Amino acid sequence: MTALLDALRAAVGQRQVLTEGDLSAWELDWRKRHRGRALAVVRPASTAEVAGVVKACAAHGAAIVPQGGNTGLVGGSVPDTSGTQVLLHLGRMNAVRSIDAANLTMTVDAGCVLQVVQERAAAQGLLFPLSLAAEGSCTIGGNLATNAGGTQVLRYGNARELCLGLEVVTAAGEVWDGLGGLRKDNTGYDLRDLFIGSEGTLGVITAATLKLFPQPAAVMTALAAVASMDHAVQLLQRAQSRLAAGLTGFEVMGDFALSLVRKHFPQLPQPLPPSPWMVLLEQSDAEGEAHARGLFESLLETALEDGLITDAAIAESLEQSHAMWHLRESIPLAQAEEGLNVKHDISLPVSRIPAFVSATDAALEAAFPGVRLVDFGHLGDGNLHYNVQASPGTAAADFLREHEKAVNGIVYDAVVAHGGSISAEHGIGLLKREELVARKSPVAIGLMRAIKRALDPDNRFNPGRVL
Repeated sequence: MTALLDALRAAVGQRQVLTEGDLSAWELDWRKRHRGRALAVVRPASTAEVAGVVKACAAHGAAIVPQGGNTGLVGGSVPDTSGTQVLLHLGRMNAVRSIDAANLTMTVDAGCVLQVVQERAAAQGLLFPLSLAAEGSCTIGGNLATNAGGTQVLRYGNARELCLGLEVVTAAGEVWDGLGGLRKDNTGYDLRDLFIGSEGTLGVITAATLKLFPQPAAVMTALAAVASMDHAVQLLQRAQSRLAAGLTGFEVMGDFALSLVRKHFPQLPQPLPPSPWMVLLEQSDAEGEAHARGLFESLLETALEDGLITDAAIAESLEQSHAMWHLRESIPLAQAEEGLNVKHDISLPVSRIPAFVSATDAALEAAFPGVRLVDFGHLGDGNLHYNVQASPGTAAADFLREHEKAVNGIVYDAVVAHGGSISAEHGIGLLKREELVARKSPVAIGLMRAIKRALDPDNRFNPGRVL
């Protein structure tokens, strides 16, 4: 491997090839469930350097694991334990290359942190709407490689819908420049969409041209208490009817999920008394705050009169709005404080969610009496984070080790029975690889394998992930 390390150093510089010391920031995943060992952590500063690394690895038969902010949840961005894989960390490639305000586009390096993209767009009076809890750490390349979702998919779509073009280094070390900011380009196969969501298994995304939007004149937030998931779905339908495209966020949170926030982060205000379910609504309005408030008040007043909600609170300031969102974003952190759990990132037709929750809650309780369900997520686009916590008094690590497979079986069987998907926004990675093969149609798996063979015939990129 000495020859390979020498070639890597020639490609990116001596100081950017790390082989010694504490490499856990790159070798350990965010959930601390997957720890690998890399031959080297390589940190290129340009697309040309990425191409040089890929060519060096191809010449020496080494596999490459691309990594952005390392905030993934399915073990897809860390190396295996062999000590032979090269971890390609793109964090030094963090430039905003250009902003075209007239075309409503921004072109950025893959290592650009999502929050930086948001801030640079805002400085131009524009909006980049992709928003998720890890936005201060995750990078655009990773967001696109996993087709990230977040809190505003309801209005703006996943990362795929927010990308107009890519720059990619192929398995041969060639650079495909597809960064044109065109909204219409019907010239053959859509190569961009092959790489988005491929989790680094087909090529290395090195840059992207992103869609921007005008900033809304006003953004308002509200919390509403509902007695059941069925009422939450009915409230969603009414909000969509009343607010139309102005409805940019609709999150649901179960009472146990919020009780963990109360337990582990008691300093965070919760504006409403506990309720079986809580809904967080966000409205973006082009006319201004008075118009937005009038629409929100009318929606919530009629929902209260008709029994769809039992209580509501509208944020009176930006600070209060941030506090409401902070409650939602603190659920994963509170759950981590409570202990290891079995996580599920699932999607379902919105109309089937109440029946799914009712049936699956009952099935899990029957199989594991006292089990606790941390249920929350993006109800507006049908994405639930349906997580299973051990019963009180049961060691969380023991529950995860002994029952994860059985819990997954119950949950995923129910997901399939209700017409859903086992991964909504987190991807497949290593964690769900076997489930994908078991639950995806053989035709779909065959097509995926054919694409992998065509674009990465030597299985160079992120081997063992997804497929």
